[in-house]
Amino acid sequence: MSLTLHLHPLSSYCHKTLIAFYENDVPFTANIVDLGNEASRTAFRKLWSLGKMPVLRDDARGRTVPESTIIIEYLARHYPGPVELLPTDPELALRVRLADRFYDQYVHEPMGRIVADRLRPAGQHDPFGVEQMRAALRKAYDIIEADMASRTWATGETYTMADCAASPSLFYANEVLPFGDTHKNVAAYFSRLKQRPSYARALREAEPYFHMLPRQNLA
Repeated sequence: MSLTLHLHPLSSYCHKTLIAFYENDVPFTANIVDLGNEASRTAFRKLWSLGKMPVLRDDARGRTVPESTIIIEYLARHYPGPVELLPTDPELALRVRLADRFYDQYVHEPMGRIVADRLRPAGQHDPFGVEQMRAALRKAYDIIEADMASRTWATGETYTMADCAASPSLFYANEVLPFGDTHKNVAAYFSRLKQRPSYARALREAEPYFHMLPRQNLA
């Protein structure tokens, strides 16, 4: 098998990429990277010196591909399947890329900063910064709420790469700032995302690792 995806089952960006693989049944080997293990960490950094996951290695084409969005676009170009996650129409593709960036930058990013604050040592937390990130998430929720009043998926009626990005972003965001009682359209969209077989599979595979998360409970 020529494709190896280097990942961790708890990583939201890895979930995003796994969804794309599962949507189109693209065969690959999963290599779970343990950054706490010196040998695993060293081997991974030889592949990608920044040490960020996921990273795709395509031995058949001699390519190393980092970054979740780029990996999904790479699969769309070289290993396409029946689900067109990135439209061939350039105008539609721009809409999908914009929505993909929205979920990565304006949902995932503030969520990640809130989680990172939980991991800081006692006395090193940043309550003001956390509240800023919560405000940013609320603004993002408001935008999604309006969009989802008339859409099934992120950019319309077709499931795309943007929905791959939305799935883990909203999953973890809901853990740090729940939206079920305040944003009904967001909650309904999130429910559809979780019912998608590709994401349901990624979540099942992550379940054995959920105890490692810095949180109180996981719904």
